[in-house]
Parts: sequence; C-alpha cells; structure tokens
Amino acid sequence: MSEKDREVATRVVRVSAASGAYDVHVGAGILGRVGAVARAAAGGGRCCVITETNVGPLYAEGVEASLASAGYHVAERLVFPAGEEHKTLETLGTLLEGLAERELTRDDVVVALGGGVTGDMGGLAAALYLRGCPVVQVPTSLLAMVDSSVGGKTAVDLAAGKNLVGAFWQPAAVVADVRCLRTVPREQLSDSVGEVVKHAVLADPAMLEELTREPVADGTLDDARLVGVVARNVEIKRDVVNADERESGLRQTLNLGHTIGHAIEAASDFSLGHGSCVAAGLCIVARACARAGWCSAETAARIEAAVRAQGLPTGTELGADELMGFVAHDKKRHDDAVNLVVPEALGSAVVRRVPLADLRSLIERDLVGRPS
Repeated sequence: MSEKDREVATRVVRVSAASGAYDVHVGAGILGRVGAVARAAAGGGRCCVITETNVGPLYAEGVEASLASAGYHVAERLVFPAGEEHKTLETLGTLLEGLAERELTRDDVVVALGGGVTGDMGGLAAALYLRGCPVVQVPTSLLAMVDSSVGGKTAVDLAAGKNLVGAFWQPAAVVADVRCLRTVPREQLSDSVGEVVKHAVLADPAMLEELTREPVADGTLDDARLVGVVARNVEIKRDVVNADERESGLRQTLNLGHTIGHAIEAASDFSLGHGSCVAAGLCIVARACARAGWCSAETAARIEAAVRAQGLPTGTELGADELMGFVAHDKKRHDDAVNLVVPEALGSAVVRRVPLADLRSLIERDLVGRPS
C-alpha cells in the first residue's frame, strides 16, 4: 500500500432527525462497504443505482458489486445526463418510470451515486416512488459530501428557479469516500469549498482560519485531513438538522449566501457552479451587512479572505435588476420580503425578514455589471 493509500480510520456521524436517524460514514477507500451499509440500514431484496454519465463509468460497477455481495438483486442501473441543466421534472419522470420497470417495491433500495444533482434526483425519486422507498446516498463530490447528501432535502429545478419542487426525505445511510475526490476536476473541487466556507462561517471560526491558511482545493490535503474536513462539516449540518429538520427556524441559517447565490446561479442558466455562486452571494451579503451595521467590517473581510483563498469569486458582474428578478422567485420569499441569513459574527448567524426593495438597496452598491 502506497503512502497515498494508507489506511485512514472511518468516521461515523449519527444524524437523529425527527423523521428518522441514520449514520454518515466518512472514510477513504470505503466504496466497497456500500452493500454492507445498505443491508444493515435499509434491508430489502432488490436495489437500483441511480447515477449520471460522468460518475457512472468510474464507480457504478464497483458499488453494484458491493451491493450484490451483500445479497441484493441488483437491477439495471439508471443513468441520466450529467449537469444541473438535467435536474428537471422530465428527468425525474424518466427515473420514476425506470424504477417501475425494474419492479422495485417500497421495501427495496435506491442508491444515489454521484454529486449533488444525483443526490437530489435519486433522493426525490425515492421519496415519490410508491410514496417512498429507502435511499442510500453515495456522494462523490465534496459539495455532496459536506452538504446535499445530509439532511434529507431533495428537489428539481423549474424554469423560474432552483429547487422549487422537492420533498424532505432522509436517507437510510450515507457513504462518503474521500478518494472519489481524486477524480474530481480541480475547478469543481474548488467550487465545492463554497459550502465548506459557509459552514465554517456559521459554526466554526477556527476552521475558517484553517481554510484561509490551507485551501482545500490546492491538492495538498491528504486522505486523513479530507476525512476530518468532511466529517466536521457533516457534524455542523447534523446539529442543525437535528434541531430543525424542516427549516422552520434554525435550519434556515444553512441558506447563508444562498439568496443571492441562487439568483446568480439561475441568471447564469446554471453554467456557474453552485459553490462558486454561494461564495459570491456570501461575500456580497457580508459586505452589505457590514455597511448596514449588522456585522463588523472585520467579519466581512475575514469571510472574503477565506473565499478568495479557495480561488472562488467574491462578487458578480450581474446587475441588481436581473438578480432581484430571480430573488423574487426564491422559495424563501414571503410576500414582498425575503428571509435573509445575516452573519452577525463568525460562528453566529440570524435570519432577518428583509423587504425586497431594501435588499436591492443593500446589494446594488456591490454590483458592477449592467446599469440597474
């Protein structure tokens, strides 16, 4: 075994949401355990892997072999085209028809293998098929490992905006193998760190400083360090989900940076990465909050320094009119206001109900693109 592939202890984080408890397994070289984890957590006789065209050729065969060795009858996998542009009702319908054709029952298991899009699509398909069957999330991107695979949010996009159709459906288990990150392009890995920075701002100032000194995407972090980063992020999200599974209060803070970030993402027709958009949205909001006196200038500067260290954008060239058009369709909107997550200090965030007109005024000084 090479030094690069030396054994690293797997960390298991227990999530105890109101609708059900499950374990998140974070390790190095653990894809071969997916079958055993699924068997212990979900049971069932049949399973079907849902994946996409980039990830499937890399990992699906090995995961299916693991499932077969655990006693599952493995149905023909379902593969959809990679990319956020395919996270649609049409793709979802194709997946649901595929599960029906493979004659899965509500006791059988869907395995969502891939990044955040696959986790959302596979999770929502499992939530809807026969009114719900177990899903095991096997995230292969950093973004999916630290964020979307944990917490039970599943969704597809509409033309009006991102994640507007979905359901809460907690997984039976999550298996995150950090060695999958070796096949992730550096640009995509860097993009994913946007959510890591967000978690650090919310709950771990020390991790924020570490991220500034040692960027995740520079390729120098070994498996043990990556396992630690992923597990710590899962713990942060776990604590929020345990307290507020359905986003009625505390969980809304996980939307830090997302109100503007989702607008940037939608305005780009999803050509920009989610993490990059969240990072830009986080910085725009932090600077606006500093100007409004809702946080200190130092807090905004430290957030921006951490984002810049990852090679992520700290702003956008889009104009206020275009961004606010998408914010108006955000699912966090309430009448003529939106719930905005404000970083009061590192490690502390609150939700403010901000009128749309006031939000426009807060952010427009930051926007250097088309005249507003």
